[in-house]
Amino acid sequence: MSGEELTELRKFVAPEFVFGSGAAMLAGQYAANLSTQKALVVSCQALESIGCTGQIVDSLTREGVACTVFSDVTSNPRHKEVMTGAEIYRREGCDAIVAVGGGSPMDCAKAIGIVCTNDRHVLEFEGVDNVERPGPPLICIPTTAGTAADVSQFCIINDTDRKVKIAIVSKTMVPDVALIDPRLTLTMDAQLTAHTGLDALTHAAEAFASNASSAITDLNAMEAMRLIHMHLRNAVERPDDMEARTGMMLASTYAGLAFSNAILGAVHAMAHSLGGLLDLPHGLCNAILLDHVIAYNFDADPEKYRRLGITLGADIPDGASLEEARESTLEAVRELKRSVGVTHTLCELGMTDEDLPLLAQNALSDACMLTNPKQPTADELIRIFKASC
Repeated sequence: MSGEELTELRKFVAPEFVFGSGAAMLAGQYAANLSTQKALVVSCQALESIGCTGQIVDSLTREGVACTVFSDVTSNPRHKEVMTGAEIYRREGCDAIVAVGGGSPMDCAKAIGIVCTNDRHVLEFEGVDNVERPGPPLICIPTTAGTAADVSQFCIINDTDRKVKIAIVSKTMVPDVALIDPRLTLTMDAQLTAHTGLDALTHAAEAFASNASSAITDLNAMEAMRLIHMHLRNAVERPDDMEARTGMMLASTYAGLAFSNAILGAVHAMAHSLGGLLDLPHGLCNAILLDHVIAYNFDADPEKYRRLGITLGADIPDGASLEEARESTLEAVRELKRSVGVTHTLCELGMTDEDLPLLAQNALSDACMLTNPKQPTADELIRIFKASC
């Protein structure tokens, strides 16, 4: 970064977090420290069925904290699920929320909290800094290494009536504490490990190239990309490898700290559009789009993208031309995707030409597009969508 860029005002927001094996079992202690009498535990049915949610409930009850479990949260959490959870929170007399899961339960939990304290519908909070009152105490316990909702000021909710994902961006979305335990990721299968890992890579890459980046976010983003390059293949191929699982969870955390403060870019804006209109998996959409958006953005900040490519293993000598650096960077991203089995296209997921105008329009309206290093037109976004088919 130049001296002028280093002197620009930048914020950095982060929650208290505990990282390491066994961190999740501190849920009861932290809830009790927050004077919690009764917690709403927000999770999903898959985690409840394998006993993960129950372990957290046991930790809470050992510390004298009563619990009600709300596990009817689906991927791409719907606004109706948020409102249902808020009703249960009120009816059960809860005074804190504990989220257990990937991005969907954590985003749903964040939204439930602000609905209850502000007595408003969740869709009314769309945008930046539109939350007047913070939610109740919130503890987040991530079970995937990717979304980093546990450390970010983002909350993404699917408005199923309009078929768009809304972004709620506010410091009130930052949890009071995140308990980040790599052991909880051991139950992820290879596909989920790949998709969430590439989601973390996208967080880091977009934060690094963001027009709101800073020296501090760059530091976190670069280290996240280095760790992903080092550990993602091993985590996919050897699911019991705790070194790889820990490396990926740390990478997810670093990437989350980066994007929470530098925001994101066109990949996420387009993925949100796909998730809202077609209900597609968020991490997979990011993975498919990432190299195509980098190809579009490259000339806006070639030095940063060259550094990104080198971090992912690209051999780019100092005298390389812009085109050589671009192609080497793209190949490094594509090779990582191929190595973990992500070879899908958006058309294979169900995207059609008829969807493209609305997908592009919704992406242009997404808050993440504001920090993309260059501002695309609808036609340019349509070409990127098509290139991802």
